[in-house]
Amino acid sequence: MEKRILNYRKYIDELLRKTSADWEAVSREHLIQISFFQHERLIHLIVTVTFAILEIIVIGLCVTAFTPGVGLLSIALLVLLVPYVRHYYILENEVQKMYVQYDKLVEKRDGQGKHFS
Repeated sequence: MEKRILNYRKYIDELLRKTSADWEAVSREHLIQISFFQHERLIHLIVTVTFAILEIIVIGLCVTAFTPGVGLLSIALLVLLVPYVRHYYILENEVQKMYVQYDKLVEKRDGQGKHFS
């Protein structure tokens, strides 16, 4: 998903450099893609928060009743949590950039100045 969102955002950046295109169709398609990525972002937020809560619970268990199994579980959850946080961070930032792209597409489509800032 990371590669897809980065490639798509770069594609839209290239389109925005052009002087003419079917800006109506491009802006509609961009909204559809934003909604796909927003859904993906929501799912990853739920997964990331779930893993973070589980990690906090297991760390609490490590503090109160440490066993090697609980320690290994804590490390395993942390190893999984770090990539989830990284992936969510990328999704969040790229979707925010896509909002700015959409504003620029609307400006080109409507032929006006600043849409939103």
